[in-house]
Amino acid sequence: MFRVLLVLAFWGIAAVPVGLIGITWTLLSHKVDLLYRMGVRVGWIGVRLVGVKVQVVGLEKLDWHRPSIFMCNHGSNLDPPIVIPVMPRRTSVLVKKELFRVPILGWAMRLASLVPVDRRNREAAIASLRSAAEVLRSGVSMTIWPEGTRSPDGRLLPFKKGPFYLAMESGVPIVPVTLVGTNEIWPKGEFAIHPGTATVIFHEPIDPTTFPAQEELMVAVHDRIRSGLPEKYQ
Repeated sequence: MFRVLLVLAFWGIAAVPVGLIGITWTLLSHKVDLLYRMGVRVGWIGVRLVGVKVQVVGLEKLDWHRPSIFMCNHGSNLDPPIVIPVMPRRTSVLVKKELFRVPILGWAMRLASLVPVDRRNREAAIASLRSAAEVLRSGVSMTIWPEGTRSPDGRLLPFKKGPFYLAMESGVPIVPVTLVGTNEIWPKGEFAIHPGTATVIFHEPIDPTTFPAQEELMVAVHDRIRSGLPEKYQ
């Protein structure tokens, strides 16, 4: 419990100077890079502060000069601040719409081109996919957790169809990403963070335009992500 309170307190306190400095600079310069780097850095420091180490595999396989859709398995609330900071290129994410109501945080997320999503409303979810497509066209990558929720036991859940519709419509390559160990560091349903090592595995990109059907693309990405999980979670 102490580590959870520590990281939440750190992120909450750090959000004030990040918001003041980053948002002010963004408004003056019309550039979001400083705000993004500061936010990512704060997320990364919080993860390390509670005893989490991160190993990265496969970065050399990717072309970081073009946007991609990164699809990750979801085992922990720590997944975003673990995987996003290791990406050398700016990425947007789908974020629960409720978080956009938080003062400073919501404003900063809009400036950083993050996309609000309401999975309970079909029309709103479709609108989110359109917004995500606009982000990709602007040259910014997207990071998505296609399971739609955290796995309760570390095993890969079935995927939602929306992210694959986005990939096939945009033609942007999918990079499957396997996160190993995050579900054990902060398990779903527990208010406790355990020190440990998280491994981020970037797999070879998958071209969605080579698949005649969305279902086949979903199976290919699902299999690729699952291949990186330990045998006990297969």
